Amino acid sequence: MSEECGHVLVIGAASLDIKGRLEQPLVRGSSVPGYIRSSLGGVARNIAENLSKLDIPTVLLTAVGDDDAGERILGRAAGSGIDISYAKMVEGKRTGAYMAIFNQDGTLDFALDNMSIMAELTPEYFEANRQVFEDACLVVIDANLTPEALKKAVEICDEVDVALCADPTSAPLAKNLCPYIPSLYMASPNVPEAIALTGCEFDENDRDAAQAAAAKLVALGVELAVITLGENGVVYAGPETQGHIPAVKTAIVDPTGAGDAMTAGIIFGLLEDIPLDECVRLGVTAATLTLRTRETVRSDLSVDLLYDELII
Repeated sequence: MSEECGHVLVIGAASLDIKGRLEQPLVRGSSVPGYIRSSLGGVARNIAENLSKLDIPTVLLTAVGDDDAGERILGRAAGSGIDISYAKMVEGKRTGAYMAIFNQDGTLDFALDNMSIMAELTPEYFEANRQVFEDACLVVIDANLTPEALKKAVEICDEVDVALCADPTSAPLAKNLCPYIPSLYMASPNVPEAIALTGCEFDENDRDAAQAAAAKLVALGVELAVITLGENGVVYAGPETQGHIPAVKTAIVDPTGAGDAMTAGIIFGLLEDIPLDECVRLGVTAATLTLRTRETVRSDLSVDLLYDELII
């Protein structure tokens, strides 16, 4: 998919992440000991920062509030080399937030988010900034967009003939992507999101069923479908090939952002015109590296590190 272009355009959420890891099981109605920390997150922001660390010119179109979190997010993005010229800082609004509780083994137990500020990314705002779509070689969206904004983003990508990748974000939000599956170049769901997109019921242990779900996404019009299966790795399918990449056995420090790193790693490979199997290996490697750090985006991620640690 190698293209001559100026940038990848990433559209969607940027947030403050608050994460707690339990030292012992939760007790309803009481507090228990654990570790609590905050970091910058949001699916689109995470993908954009990962891409920038992989030396891909990246534009982030997001909305934040005029609060400390919003200033931190835009300052971090600019410092990472991301073009934030099209991002909105909205007066009197709060920046999006995500709060998660992880079990002692690092797996997610519960989470909630407040992404109401995404309503500021309106169809009119996208139309006013159509040029940044036209100049892109690839557009990446997350499903935090409102239905109206999502529809407009897909329409513009179709009209200017730019490839569109989508991160379904969550099972409930993934359903909003269903009408636009034929317009997607790539979709990278986890199992609950893949079920929402395809209607195929399966779990992380059923690799054959996951492979069939990936193939169904391709049959519905997606060029590349990648489904993450947790500790069982990743299955993928394209028009002419399909496969499975096993997960690397590694201690999970924090799973937040691993899927976003995988998406960025795959996009890096696609833009370098690398064979599909290696693109997915790059994505799994980026995700694995992220699992090993407390940061939502690994601070030392680079092209050299990605290849030094490449899964064989």
